[in-house]
Amino acid sequence: MTLTLSEKIKGKLDSTGKTTYWLAKKTGLAFGALYPIVSGKRKYPSFETMEKIADALDISLDEFRTNKK
Repeated sequence: MTLTLSEKIKGKLDSTGKTTYWLAKKTGLAFGALYPIVSGKRKYPSFETMEKIADALDISLDEFRTNKK
């Protein structure tokens, strides 16, 4: 089973004890723009947004890929 983007982000937040609010502050993204991504309502955020999220979570963008080979 492949995890969705939102599941991957939530999993990383949960495992580090961080919140969506923390992620919004760390990335500089508005909470209102970030929440739909984390909740799964927005499935295809921009590359720049994903870069900010990956940097804030201290992970590689590859972590978000759904079709790893």
